[in-house]
Formats: sequence, structure tokens, C-alpha cells
Amino acid sequence: MAMKVTFVRFDALRKISLQTVEERDNPGPGEALVKCDFSGVSAGTETANLLGLPNTSGKFPWCPGYSSSGHVVRVGEGVTDLEPGTRVLVTWAGHRSHFIRPAKQLVRVPDDVEQLDASFAHIASFPFLGVRRLRLEIGESAMVIGMGILGLFACQIARLSGAVPVIVSDLSPTRRALALKLGCDYALSPAECDLAQRVKELIGGKGVDGIVEVTGKSVAMLQALKCVAEQGRISLLGCTRISDTPIDYYQDVHRRGVSLIGAHTMTRPKTESRPGAWTERDDYAAFFKLVAAGRLQVRPLVSEIAPPERAPELYTRLIEESDPPVGLAFDWREA
Repeated sequence: MAMKVTFVRFDALRKISLQTVEERDNPGPGEALVKCDFSGVSAGTETANLLGLPNTSGKFPWCPGYSSSGHVVRVGEGVTDLEPGTRVLVTWAGHRSHFIRPAKQLVRVPDDVEQLDASFAHIASFPFLGVRRLRLEIGESAMVIGMGILGLFACQIARLSGAVPVIVSDLSPTRRALALKLGCDYALSPAECDLAQRVKELIGGKGVDGIVEVTGKSVAMLQALKCVAEQGRISLLGCTRISDTPIDYYQDVHRRGVSLIGAHTMTRPKTESRPGAWTERDDYAAFFKLVAAGRLQVRPLVSEIAPPERAPELYTRLIEESDPPVGLAFDWREA
């Protein structure tokens, strides 16, 4: 039997479409058919691919999206730990209405976590890794540069890790205000002050112990180097697309003993967590526990929930507006 499957596709530079095709609806041995409920948009990665920037896939057509929640429709032979109706997290599968995936790749969503929140679990796992890589000690200072959805998760995670104060930096007054509502101590604009000088004033004259750089912009990396303390750590969470700002590595890194730590999700362990680097599944579990306990907030980060038919409009806004929406989710329940 066949079913109609709808998905978002980037056809060429700045060209977005919603496609519908027929695919099999019968999961094979060890597989499960999942109907999507929500998929979270990772704006930075997805728009970078839409614009064909360096260090992206560089290929079209390309299907964006890698963090979704849904429910099992049916399972194939040999699947015993899932049943129809089971709510699951689906990763690395695109923005689409249905998935047939190996059952072992699906992650059960706990009863006390709602589907919309669950759809951001994989996106949130990236800032979990970025903050863990800093190995923050209780009472150390932390800074997050860039208040997109990853940065807004990262500042909450840094606070949960015991960092005091937690400072954020972003050009958008709306995003800075949101960071303060989420519990950050100071929210600064690099356009309105000497960022490094202001940061040092807030911390009593020294630099920041641990910084998460989320933007991937080389100018922000230079700012991080000016703000970090002697022998401080900088976690590189954002994916650098264009390296166009000169950095004096002798003066800013080598002589000061600064640690630059790569935090790409592909560097995390596959099977066993260790201090500073957990597996994806262990970070999903941490996300679910913190959300259920009310200690990590998702809903304030979600600017808009929209049907997939609006995908062309929403991606156009993300690449053209000076202060675009922070968090977007596609609602697939009627698809």
C-alpha cells in the first residue's frame, strides 16, 4: 500500500517548496511508521543551506529539518518496545508528515512532556553539548554570544550548571529582553558599548571563565576572545560559514592560554557518555527531565507555530528580516 507524504524542500538558492509524493506505508522488519505532529526549525543551519553558504551541504534539492515529534502508526515485524500511539522523537529526518524509520532510532517521549516541547529536544541537544564542553564549575562566570534558539537554550543550561553571572550578547533588543526573562543576569548589545570593557566591569575586572559562541560569525569569535579570561574556555557551538575577520592567535589565544573547544554535534560519543560530552540519547533524557520539572523553558522561545504550507513565507522572513522570529515550529497534525 502507498500513502501520501508531504515534506519541505529547498529546490535551489532561496527557492522553497512543499512537495507531496507517494511512499510505502508498510514498515518492514524492525521499522516503525510515524505520523509527525510538530517539527522544530533550526533557523541558522537551515537558512545557511538555503543560501548555499560555505560549510553546508552545497547541494539542491535539499530537505531541511532534523528535530520532530510524532506518534507511531504501526510497527513492523520484531518491534516489541513500540506500539501504535506511542509518542516519539524523530531525528535527522526532515520536515515531513510521515516517517518510516528503524525503531531503534526512535526515542520515546515521556508522558509529562508535551509534543511541541518534545519537537525541540534534538535542537536543544546541541547547546547541551556546547555548555558541557566548557566544564563549568559552580560559581564560574559564563557568557553566551548570539540569542537565536540555540543561544537561548545555552544560556538557560549555563545557569542550570551553576554559572554566576550569566551574560548574553545580541544585537536584538527583543532577544536580549527574552534572555533576561529566562533568568540571565546581564544582556548586552555589542553595538551599544565596548563589549569587552563592559563585561569586565560586570565581573569585577577579569574576563569570563567560559563562553559559548553560537553565531558562527568570525567577528563574534573575535569579541569572545576579547571577553574571555586568562586561561578561559570558549566553546565553538555555532558553525562558521565565512572566516572574514583576522584574529591574532598569538596575542588572543596562545599567550593568554585560552582554550578553543570544538562543539560540533558529530564530535559527541556514540555509545557512552563521559564528563563534558554526553551521547545524544542521554542529552535527550536530560532535556525531557528538565522540561518536565519546569527548569528548562521551551515555549517562550517559540515565536510562531505554522502549518507547513507557510514554509516559503517563513523561510523568506528568516533570511530577509533584520530581526526574524527566534523559534519556529511546523504543525503537521492536519497534514
